[in-house]
Amino acid sequence: MNSIAVLNLGTGNLRSVQKALEHVAGSERVIVSSDHQAILAADRVVFPGVGAIRDCIAELQKTGLDDVVREVVASRPLLGVCLGMQALFDMSEENGGTACLGILPGKVVHFPKGMLGKGGGGTLKIPHMGWNRVKPSREHAMWTDIPTGSRFYFVHSYYAVPSSYDDVAATTEYGHEFASVVSHGNLFAVQFHPEKSQHAGLQLLANFVVWNGES
Repeated sequence: MNSIAVLNLGTGNLRSVQKALEHVAGSERVIVSSDHQAILAADRVVFPGVGAIRDCIAELQKTGLDDVVREVVASRPLLGVCLGMQALFDMSEENGGTACLGILPGKVVHFPKGMLGKGGGGTLKIPHMGWNRVKPSREHAMWTDIPTGSRFYFVHSYYAVPSSYDDVAATTEYGHEFASVVSHGNLFAVQFHPEKSQHAGLQLLANFVVWNGES
């Protein structure tokens, strides 16, 4: 039986991620685990995250799961979600500057204060919270049956700035355009929460269940 492992760093509501995956996984088994062997035995891995990047990276390094994530990316599909996306880059401005996993070249920065809505509307709030449109910037198997401009649910104050635009799979507008989805080889990572994004989010997870990476 094929399986999907959800990386357990001891934080966040992993149960909601697990339930959403189980809803679309068919015969695939979904586990939540921090066990190296169980994660590396899975066919696909989800790297979710909430909270502070410093705590996330510290836990990854303490448990050795940082090397597990690197091994997964080199060998099978990995889906990064929210903080799990940000942790993949070289560094984040959060917590006074935090070195991250360095799997993707680039950095994570804070939304600038005083951003205005479209047409000179009122000052935008930080964090960016709620539904917003995601516009794919290139074709990818993970976009199957998801209409262009579908809305997904965001909660974040920091966003990724990839060094290479080739790694950007979709953008979103909030004060300015930012990379809301990145992909490279076996890696596909999203700033939004697919498990909270209703039909479009479930479709994205369903696509991940059958995605073989490298596309």
